[in-house]
Amino acid sequence: MSILQQLKQSVSQIPEGYKEMSDEALKQLIQNAKTELGNDLFIPGHHYQKDDVIAFADARGDSLELARKSAETPAKHIVFCGVHFMAETADILTDDDQNVYLPDMRAGCSMADMANIDQTEIAWDRLTDMLGDTILPMTYVNSTAAIKAFVGKHGGATTTSSNCESMMTWALTQKERIMFLPDQHLGRNTAYNLGIPLEQMAVWDPILETLIFEGDLDDIKVILWKGHCSVHENFTVHNVESVRAEHPDMTIIVHPECKREVVALSDDAGSTRHIIQTIENAPAGSAWAIGTEMNLVKRLIDENPDKHIISLNPHMCPCLTMNRIDLPHLAWCLDSLRQGEPINPITVDETTSEQATMALERMLKR
Repeated sequence: MSILQQLKQSVSQIPEGYKEMSDEALKQLIQNAKTELGNDLFIPGHHYQKDDVIAFADARGDSLELARKSAETPAKHIVFCGVHFMAETADILTDDDQNVYLPDMRAGCSMADMANIDQTEIAWDRLTDMLGDTILPMTYVNSTAAIKAFVGKHGGATTTSSNCESMMTWALTQKERIMFLPDQHLGRNTAYNLGIPLEQMAVWDPILETLIFEGDLDDIKVILWKGHCSVHENFTVHNVESVRAEHPDMTIIVHPECKREVVALSDDAGSTRHIIQTIENAPAGSAWAIGTEMNLVKRLIDENPDKHIISLNPHMCPCLTMNRIDLPHLAWCLDSLRQGEPINPITVDETTSEQATMALERMLKR
């Protein structure tokens, strides 16, 4: 079944009864299903999930962390409360006798969707024609299984926001240049931190199928895919300037998926884990403006009442695709498992899985 067919099935077949149930009834149904399924069930929940969903997670974390925890559990059923590419990674890393499900197939990722395999193969052909066999592909884990497989097949590796500097350093020992997919901002911020000047970074536009660069092609060190996170893209220089003016005592911490100019003006930048740990370890009474997804910011506010915390962008909305996972869809997914009629399985084919695993293992062994 194709992703499009699965999407149509998820949208059209969720029984109206689940959508009409009260939150209290849904929560009771979910808890009953968890109790009945017992150790056969594992629910990983991404940090960006809603509070009422994350409350039922057996583990919460970032995408790769949760996929690895899924592989470590003996549970037969993995109900992934995240987005599609995360569930794919979990399916790649788990055993054949484990099954991964996504409560709502509409839970995708706009960043991952900005780099499809057809676009990537076109880009690779064009770029290698221009620059020869001098490029190593790398992909952020926030990408589809097909992109991870492409990178694995061509000798490259995946990266997270936590280890991007070390992985990019490794990549530059393998080839003269890097093609970094799909988030240009993480790639640019990381390369800049490693001392690569902006003048040596090009951008590949997959829509126009063109390389954006002014200068001698021989000077290019990093080719950035023209993609971005639709959440982190919305933090701006104006947001930083407003916080500086209204809250001069605040420390500004942002995710490296933010634009270069926002990161440059902030006090700190790091992965979701880095942001969480920094806030948790901060002294009581400290003040923070955080540039990341709103569900997480709200949770950090609730869990750290001894600190003054705000969102860097006061008008920021939660990640829309993450919010596709809600109580009705989680209840439907678990109830279907309890009845022996599972819905929304996530299955990566063997070849794609093997090649994607190569990219993941090159990262995990470093």
